[in-house]
Amino acid sequence: MAVPDSTVNYSRLTAADPSRDYTIGIFDTGASALVTGFAAATDAGLYSLGLVTDNEIRLTGVTGWVDANISYPLGVFIDGLNAIDPNGRLTDVSGMMGETNVAIVVGQDNGPGIPDLPTAIGTPLSVYYTAAFYNDQPVIRMHKNKIYRAPKIDLYTQTDGSIPSYPNTMPLELRPLGGVSVQYTPNLQDMMEILDTILGGGEVNFDEPGNPSIIIGNLSQSIFFVHSVDLQDNGNSATDKDRFMYDTGAQVTVIGSRIGARLGLNRASREFVVEIEGVDGTSIDADGFYVDALNIPALGQWLKFTDVPVILLDVFSAEGGTVDGIIGMNLFTKLNFVLHGGGLFLQDDPKVEFEFVDSLPLLGDVAPDGGNGVVDIADLRVFIEAWLGTLDPQSANWNPDCDIAPKYTPDGVVNLLDLVLFAQEWQSGTE
Repeated sequence: MAVPDSTVNYSRLTAADPSRDYTIGIFDTGASALVTGFAAATDAGLYSLGLVTDNEIRLTGVTGWVDANISYPLGVFIDGLNAIDPNGRLTDVSGMMGETNVAIVVGQDNGPGIPDLPTAIGTPLSVYYTAAFYNDQPVIRMHKNKIYRAPKIDLYTQTDGSIPSYPNTMPLELRPLGGVSVQYTPNLQDMMEILDTILGGGEVNFDEPGNPSIIIGNLSQSIFFVHSVDLQDNGNSATDKDRFMYDTGAQVTVIGSRIGARLGLNRASREFVVEIEGVDGTSIDADGFYVDALNIPALGQWLKFTDVPVILLDVFSAEGGTVDGIIGMNLFTKLNFVLHGGGLFLQDDPKVEFEFVDSLPLLGDVAPDGGNGVVDIADLRVFIEAWLGTLDPQSANWNPDCDIAPKYTPDGVVNLLDLVLFAQEWQSGTE
């Protein structure tokens, strides 16, 4: 059984440079297990230290599948990008939260053409903690020649009295219901071999996980779900739908075929296309639509959105079948919110408390004036000086503040993509 622990007092797997010995991943409530990619696992020493079993799990995506391994029990601790200093060093671990005795999914070296698995912190960890997301305080950090941008994130134990309190509450459910604990199951795949070992007087190693640590109860793989969603489009409606997954790892909002049919959507009349790459490296074009309205009831002020971009895609559900949809983080970019974990036996139900942010920082506000809230001529001068700068150490004009596109995953070069976004924000912030 996994053990929550808010104190990092354990040995690191590698210690050549502890301040840079970390991995950046996604806080992903849509993941039913903790996952690390092959490259990250190799850097952390999981393979060289013999912490990866030969037991495999098949991960199925929208276009195919890949096999991954399962680790031996270990400890995982996390914090937001704000725990890293501007020089890329993690020197203060006092804010990190995590759990020990947890088996995670570990990516394999699948060869060329197959993308590495992303590192993802799923529900088996977030269920024990409270996470505060501050979209009005974006954080940009560089690690191993990659740039990462995310809201400031602070982690708290569920009983911490300093957790931010917001006036609006969106209830969640941990489903399937009946979750009791986070744990792995021992490797019991070859029962005859186990029986022979016992009869021969040998010892069976029940510490070797046969499956990764997931939420265990009446059923398994519990995930956070939004309690109710109402949608409208072109005079059609789908109301009080409760099979929408709440996914902090999703950048877009998804609706399934059942909801699409209720709204009268027609794939032949799609309004845009989104290319989605699967875990096996192949891609599909998902049909996109702008839905007239999407509302989520909340205590206090409801979350109400209009002209909502959604993609039509059927996604497997932890309850079996497919979900009605996924509530993605594109709906939360103008909110500060607190995700309260919970839902296990004797825990309070999970929920999201939130406030609306009056104004968000402008990505184009790059002049070294502390951010004056306006994209103006001072920012343009800085941007011109950084033009075509790259992450290459030989690039004297590199300025990570000017690498603003793509919006959520900067690409390490200041080029036309950044100029387009900069132009869109020109003079933004003025009265």
